[in-house]
Amino acid sequence: MTESVPSRHHDIADDLRQQITTGRIQPGERLPSEADLAARYEVSTLTLRSALAALQGEGLVEKIHGKGNFVRRPLRKIMYVGGWGTLDPWTAAETALRVTVRTTTVQAHGHLTTLLNVPMGSPAVEFSCLSFEGASPHGLARIYIPRDLVPAEVLDGEATQGEEAKRFAVLGPAPAAVRETVCARPPTPDEASALRIGFTLPVLAITRTATDFAGRVVEAALLAFPGDRIDAVFTTHHVIDERQTQG
Repeated sequence: MTESVPSRHHDIADDLRQQITTGRIQPGERLPSEADLAARYEVSTLTLRSALAALQGEGLVEKIHGKGNFVRRPLRKIMYVGGWGTLDPWTAAETALRVTVRTTTVQAHGHLTTLLNVPMGSPAVEFSCLSFEGASPHGLARIYIPRDLVPAEVLDGEATQGEEAKRFAVLGPAPAAVRETVCARPPTPDEASALRIGFTLPVLAITRTATDFAGRVVEAALLAFPGDRIDAVFTTHHVIDERQTQG
């Protein structure tokens, strides 16, 4: 087995890409095993994985743990509507998506104390949320709310899929202000694994904090979406200064 050209993995990626884009390999179809592909192209498994990583980064292939590599089905973009605060944007605007929610009580430390503006060790509830369209993940969120603001029924018992969405759709009064910081960056290892994307595909990362009329942080959220699966819309409402209308 020889690999005479250092960029051999580019040739393999080009060949597989052509088969995918021309329909020879159909969306949703499982690729041969990595060992079989390496033998077919007469390269090492390491070189073969480099080729697959390039296709994963382009969004053409997704690797599902324990199952193999699949041609990714074309996914429609979802709409993230800025300023929703404690009203979850997925359940509000994307009812077709399935959202799984894992709830955990945590103690604030590090960056979380800054986000929630609370002392170290303050109790909070973490909602770890992953949205899917079919079997493909669309977005990842970690939402934190001070423990005393979360109703007991939200934490008690098991929930059906529909109930999970309702549980944290509206947890309290509408916030007085919502601040969102948006950036595009490479995914973290956890994000790449959960969203089944390569490290070369950027994510749209949104840090969102909602405060009440007293200035208390009632929610802090860390959201990550694959950059090719999301459109974000933010609307600005201009406030008229009443002093200017009273002249």
